[in-house]
Amino acid sequence: MPTISLCMIVKNEEEVLANCLRSVQEICDEIIIVDTGSTDKTKEVAKPFTEKILDFEWIDDFSAARNYSFSQATKDFILWLDADDVLLPADQEKFKNLKDTLDDSIDAVSMRYIVSRDEYGNPAFHYRRNRLVKRSNHFKWIGPVHEYLEVSGHILNSDIAVEHKKDAKEASNHPTGRNLRIYENRIKKGEDFSPRDLFYYANELRDHGQYQKAIIYYNEFLLGQKGWVEDNILACIYLAACHGKLGERDEQIEALLKTLCYDAPRPEPCCRIGDYFKEKKAFQTAVFWYNIATVMKKETGGFQSEAYSTWYPHLQLCVCQWETGNVQKSIEHNKIAKQYRPNDPQILFNEKFFNDYMKNK
Repeated sequence: MPTISLCMIVKNEEEVLANCLRSVQEICDEIIIVDTGSTDKTKEVAKPFTEKILDFEWIDDFSAARNYSFSQATKDFILWLDADDVLLPADQEKFKNLKDTLDDSIDAVSMRYIVSRDEYGNPAFHYRRNRLVKRSNHFKWIGPVHEYLEVSGHILNSDIAVEHKKDAKEASNHPTGRNLRIYENRIKKGEDFSPRDLFYYANELRDHGQYQKAIIYYNEFLLGQKGWVEDNILACIYLAACHGKLGERDEQIEALLKTLCYDAPRPEPCCRIGDYFKEKKAFQTAVFWYNIATVMKKETGGFQSEAYSTWYPHLQLCVCQWETGNVQKSIEHNKIAKQYRPNDPQILFNEKFFNDYMKNK
């Protein structure tokens, strides 16, 4: 059976680290904790799990810290997690089964990363990450911030999920503005940005409400034509959101339609295009786009918001079909939406409305 080293970088993670380590301690043969400057009890929390607790001076470079943690591993494969990640019991069992069958032909294993769940426990936002890699391949992390692990060879796409538990941390412990500061310091130093840097820098600007500046960098990223297709599509969606915040409606719809240049229609931009026409009371056109969203789900490995391929387009179709006089279709779409969100107040309101309408018809 192959052996596994868990490699983590941490800073001020006393609230969540134990839960993370408990969830994988029966899977990993070695645990390496690299601390980048904790001022809380993070190291004390880690001690019952491992003796390999190392310090690394923080230099505003996540890849440098992660690569250092990888360099300390001694086992066959390396697993990486953040301190606010956990494996739920079912996924722990899947991982143990994977470990039993893992052979030397596998270079990396990707796993689903579930960032959030809805109130019904269903994954709401998720994507894939390469989580387990063969140590002898010496794969490296790239990028000071929003870093990625560059892998190649035989990659196994597993059904194991890693759960992100960011909400388990106090809000006061969440870094604010750190990533944006790192990017802007790099600009001051005259560093060249990769296409990925441009995309994620624009994201940071958008997240901080700097919409005009974000638009500039999204456009620079797209004009370079060197981005991953999933990032290209997301850049268009986020670009549209920036224009929307600025009240630039023509530019907003233009950016959403540009997603069609990169691949088959995706549920999220289709829903957002539907929203645009629904707000303009162009209900038939909105119906067209919402219908596409219901049938175009695709597993891509990129960011996926489940709402746009499940309940959301059906709830909007309920409204649009009603407005165009298609009462039965309106009722049907509300019923479909209810399958995903059985206690949603709007869906329940619609249901009561339809029941009263049919009684009085």
